[in-house]
Amino acid sequence: MMTHAPDSLETLCRSLAEQARDAAESLAVARTDAKNAWLHAAAQRLVEQTEQLLAANVQDVQAAPEFGLNAAAIDRLRLTPARIQAAAEGLRQVAALPDPIGEVRSGGFRPNGLQVLKVGVPLGVIFFLYESRPNVTVDAAGLAVKSGNAVILRGGKEATHSNAALHQLLANELPNHGLPAHAVQLVQTTDRAAVGHLLKLNDLIDLAIPRGGESLIRRVAAEATMPVLKHYLGNCHVYVDAAAELLMAERILVNAKCQRPGVCNAAESLLVHGEVAARFLPQAAAALRAKGVELRGCPETCHIIPDCRPATEEDFFAEYTDLILSVKIVPSLDSAIRHINKYGSKHTDAIVTRDLATAREFIARVDSSAVVVNASTRFNDGFELGLGAEIGISTDKFHARGPCGLQELTSYKYVVTGDGQIRE
Repeated sequence: MMTHAPDSLETLCRSLAEQARDAAESLAVARTDAKNAWLHAAAQRLVEQTEQLLAANVQDVQAAPEFGLNAAAIDRLRLTPARIQAAAEGLRQVAALPDPIGEVRSGGFRPNGLQVLKVGVPLGVIFFLYESRPNVTVDAAGLAVKSGNAVILRGGKEATHSNAALHQLLANELPNHGLPAHAVQLVQTTDRAAVGHLLKLNDLIDLAIPRGGESLIRRVAAEATMPVLKHYLGNCHVYVDAAAELLMAERILVNAKCQRPGVCNAAESLLVHGEVAARFLPQAAAALRAKGVELRGCPETCHIIPDCRPATEEDFFAEYTDLILSVKIVPSLDSAIRHINKYGSKHTDAIVTRDLATAREFIARVDSSAVVVNASTRFNDGFELGLGAEIGISTDKFHARGPCGLQELTSYKYVVTGDGQIRE
């Protein structure tokens, strides 16, 4: 990666943003068939160049200990043939989705004969910052181009070689389909000052999306001069209700915690209704211990599970991104909901119950971007929810919430058409 003197770095960043702005103007009127053709071709290139991409990724994985990455972080960093295939499939699914640009979202005729339409438009230029996971390079590029936006990618230094290889593949294919070459750009420097320069360019960049650790997201939120789409933490809960099927609850919990513990939709906290705690916790603890999970529990939990570590207040707030789980026994649904709304991060929270009224109350009162009934928190994901891919999961309420796909990367304008009407 290149290094630059401060003046030249600022110039480089402005040049990237200006090129992205020019590309965005072209993308705003790009044909749907051209964008879809690029998505399919890029997917094919990913599959064809799997070996080259894996070779680049090996360099990053081998260097990961130098950056202090733990096992979960290295898992996020690693590309595999299956993950490359999944990224390619994500591009194909995005191609299959309706184009949101030019879509008439609502409209009709006024009494005076004016036609008023609410029409989907791109946001413009997106600055996307992300850590560790190189596969999101593909997701972000695919979603941005299909939704008519130019994107400036800034990956973490730990994924330098992987991101460069993926970006080159994606960008090289753009001109082949009549799309602007600068629609997908990569910040070609590891200098952290570049982020600060780009975050000042609200005259050229319309939205910043940080995807990574809390420190990255808080820095972007503090320094950005444009809107920021963000989530700070992924402290996701699984609540096992008194009316839960306990074997189902165990399967859901183990999957939510252990399938990929380093991702933001992995469970970090378990709540168990007191009526079933004595029956559920011993078997659940055994299943979790078999996967290497460390439990940190309230006093009642420690009484039922003697080798459980006592939990602190900080444990109930924590996003571990590791094989650690906080556990609390609660006396009621109301207590569970209050706990989630106090300690949670408004990301993803699940209930396991066969009581319909209980499920409905949980859905209505838990203030999170996704609530899940009788399934794993791991399903709060753009690919799994039918968005093709996601550029991030927002815990904000404006302008997007939850997994952000094509619709969430657009805005709208009102198109008013008349036949000589004037306002009296």
